[in-house]
Amino acid sequence: MSYKEIKKKSDSELVDYVNQQREIIRNFRFNTSGSANRDVSSFHSAKKEVARALTEINSRSRANKV
Repeated sequence: MSYKEIKKKSDSELVDYVNQQREIIRNFRFNTSGSANRDVSSFHSAKKEVARALTEINSRSRANKV
């Protein structure tokens, strides 16, 4: 998901999206531990998408406080 798409989502949708991506990260870490066939790029992209969404959430909350 691009940053433009993230900006279009509401706050509750962003929170749900972050929770989904964190679940993907958690499953990757614990369910496939020891497996040689890991798709590292999907893990890396999930981490980046969580960071993008959290950045947008924080920027919105800071804009509302000012």
